Amino acid sequence: MNAAVTRYRVMAYIVGVLLIVLVFVGIPLQVFAHQDVIVNYVGTTHGILYIAYLVAAYSLTRRLRLTLGQTLIVLLAGTIPVLTFIVERWVTRRFINPAMQAATTAAPGAAPQAAQAIESSESTGAAQEA
Repeated sequence: MNAAVTRYRVMAYIVGVLLIVLVFVGIPLQVFAHQDVIVNYVGTTHGILYIAYLVAAYSLTRRLRLTLGQTLIVLLAGTIPVLTFIVERWVTRRFINPAMQAATTAAPGAAPQAAQAIESSESTGAAQEA
C-alpha cells in the first residue's frame, strides 16, 4: 500500500500545483495580456497528468475501501484549485494513517505465523522426500 500512497500523493501535488499555475497565472495572462503560451502548455500537461491522478487516486480509494461519495470527492479534487491539497490531507488523516497503523500493528503478529507456515511446509517437504 505504500507505493499506492506515494503515487497518489505525488500526483495530487503535481496536479494541484499545475492547476494553481493554470488558473492564477495562465488564465489571467491569456485574458489580460493575450498570452496563450502558459495556458496551452500547462493546460495540456494538467489534463494529461489529471488522467494519471485519476488512476492513482482510484487505485488508492479501492485499497482503502472508500465509499462511492468519498471516492468521487477524491477524484474530483483535481478540478478545483487548492482542493487537491485539502483532500490529500483529509484522506491521509482520515484513511491512510489509520490503515498504515493497523498494518504495522498486525505485521508483528503475522511475521511469526508466516515463519511457522514456512517451517512447517519445509518440514513436510523434507518428510515427503525421505
